[in-house]
Amino acid sequence: MSRTGILLALLSAVLFGASTPFAKLLLGAVSPWMMAGLLYLGAGLGLASIHASRTMLRRPATEAPLRRADLPWLGLVILSGGLAGPLLLMFGLSHTGAASASLLLNLEGLATMGIAWVAFRENVDRRLLLGAFAILAGAGLLSWQGRASLDFGAALIAGACICWGIDNNLTRKLSSADPVQIAMLKGLVAGAMNVALALAAGGHFPAPGLLVAAGLVGFLGYGVSLVLFVLALRHLGTARTGAYFSLAPFVGAMIAVAFLGEPLSARLLVSGALMGLGLWLHLAERHEHEHEHEELEHEHRHSHDEHHQHEHSADAPPGEPHSHRHRHARLVHKHAHYPDLHHRHTHKRTPR
Repeated sequence: MSRTGILLALLSAVLFGASTPFAKLLLGAVSPWMMAGLLYLGAGLGLASIHASRTMLRRPATEAPLRRADLPWLGLVILSGGLAGPLLLMFGLSHTGAASASLLLNLEGLATMGIAWVAFRENVDRRLLLGAFAILAGAGLLSWQGRASLDFGAALIAGACICWGIDNNLTRKLSSADPVQIAMLKGLVAGAMNVALALAAGGHFPAPGLLVAAGLVGFLGYGVSLVLFVLALRHLGTARTGAYFSLAPFVGAMIAVAFLGEPLSARLLVSGALMGLGLWLHLAERHEHEHEHEELEHEHRHSHDEHHQHEHSADAPPGEPHSHRHRHARLVHKHAHYPDLHHRHTHKRTPR
C-alpha cells in the first residue's frame, strides 16, 4: 500500500504546526483578526506567484484545472473554512479563556473524522478509531492547562471547529484539481475578506518587517500546508488525512521547546506517546478486500498504473504524469487500498 499520502499529510501537519509558535511571536504587535487575514493573504499571494511563474515559464500542465462545476464547492470551502471558521474563532476568543480555547480547537480533527465517517461514509474499523482517538487525546492533553469551562465563547469556538471540519470534507470534492490553484484562491479571497473586516473593526497594518514575516509564515504554514493536505486527500480520504493532520499541535509544541526555550514537560512526553501510538495504529492499517469500481469518467493527474489503462486521443498531453479527462471501465479486483480518488466505494462486508 502506497505511503505517499501519509508522507504528504505528515508534512502538511509539520508546516501548519510550525506556523503556530511563530505566529504567536507576532501576535504581540498584530491583532488576532488582522493576523488571521495576513496569514491567509500570505498563503494566497505566495501561491499566486508560483502559479504565475508556471504560466510564464510555460511549464506543461500536469494537474487538472478547476472547472465551472467546481466553483460552488470552492465557494463553500472558502465560506466555511476561510470566513465562518476564523470569524467564529475571533468572537469565541473574546469570550473565553486561553485554556478552554486551546483545548476546544482540537475538536477540528474530531469534526473532520466524524463528518467523513457519518456523512461521507468513509470506511472505518476499530484500529483506525483507536488510532484517531489516541492522536486526539494527545492533542487534548497537550492543550490542557488545568481547567476548562463551557460558555458562550466555547460554543463559538466549537462552531469554528465544525466549520473547518466541513471545509476539510468539502475540499475532498476538489482534490482531483490543481491544489495550488485551490489553495491560492482560498488564501486570496479569505485573506482579503478577513483583512477588510479587521480594518473595519479598527485594526491596522503592522510595520513592513512584521508584514513580511506574517506573509512568510502564512505562505508556508497555510499555503504550502494546504497544497500538501489536498494532495494527501487524493491518497487517503478525509478521515485519515485529518487524523495525521491532528499531529500538528505536537509539532508546534516541540518547535517551541527546541527553538523558543519552553520547558520539556511530562505532559508533552505523555502527549507524544499517545500521538505515537495513534500514528502506529494508522501506519499498521491494511485494508484489503475484493471491491468493485463502477464505470467512472473524471479528470486528474495520473500515470498509467493498474487503475489507468485507457486509450488516448490525438490531443492528449504527452509524457507522464499528465492530466486529461478519461474513462474508467467497470473493474472488480482485490488489493490493499485507502479511500482515495478511485476507492470511495461502500463496504458490504467487513474487510480484512
